[in-house]
Amino acid sequence: MGGMTQDTETIDEFLTRCSGDVEEAVRKAAAAEILPRFRRLADHEVDQKSGPHDLVTDADRLAERQLTEALGALLPGSVVVGEEAVHANPATYEAIQGEAPVWIIDPVDGTRQFVHGDDGFCTLVALAHRGTVLASWTYAPARDQLATAVRGRGAFLDGERLFAGPPAPGRDLTVATSHPDFTTDEQKHALRALWTDGLAPRPCGSAGLEYLAIARGELDAVAFSWEAAWDHAAGLLLVEEAGGAHLTLTGEPFRVTGANALPFTAARDAATARRIVDVLRTGA
Repeated sequence: MGGMTQDTETIDEFLTRCSGDVEEAVRKAAAAEILPRFRRLADHEVDQKSGPHDLVTDADRLAERQLTEALGALLPGSVVVGEEAVHANPATYEAIQGEAPVWIIDPVDGTRQFVHGDDGFCTLVALAHRGTVLASWTYAPARDQLATAVRGRGAFLDGERLFAGPPAPGRDLTVATSHPDFTTDEQKHALRALWTDGLAPRPCGSAGLEYLAIARGELDAVAFSWEAAWDHAAGLLLVEEAGGAHLTLTGEPFRVTGANALPFTAARDAATARRIVDVLRTGA
């Protein structure tokens, strides 16, 4: 791969040849650093970041370190934006805006669930270039489920094609929403509008697994109020490639590079996304 030019055509070729290598790297990191600590975490292996709902563990840090090394080696010239590295040095987040291909990593999405022994957590990896997410891997190691997507090539769960499909008519739409700890007062007001006839909001779990639920047609939509790329990049591509859509409060698609009008939604189809945004606007 030495001397590779950084354009989307070359990255497309890379994905054709090396998607399996990325999958292997994700599985290896989970097997080495995450699963051995699942339901076996010692107190000294868990820390708080911004508060009691924002946790980090040794599994997060060590899995991200292993993935950073492995993915960087697979695609020379690429850079990595990982949740824990950005927490240590926020300036590293700016690489998403750059010209180099960027791996966007959340080593344990749903750390709170992981800490509490719930299997509803996953490892998220996305490959983006110039603000466009090109491929994603969503791996739930405790469930041994792997969802993948490559732009223009569809979304798959354990090798089977995913189609979100429209919601069944005549029933309430289920919508997973942000935890109040991660919302401003204005965002809380917008999200409260979802408590209305025809909608059935509930608190979200792991963002990555909520996106997978949309892609599988098991959840109708999400309404989220934060834009950290590692939480959304992989899942939004998965939803798109399964036939779904995502929109911000201004009616534009969500941008992993930031500056989005929040809250935003992702949904099983475009009509549902527009409906959720219309409701959010009534509370904004």
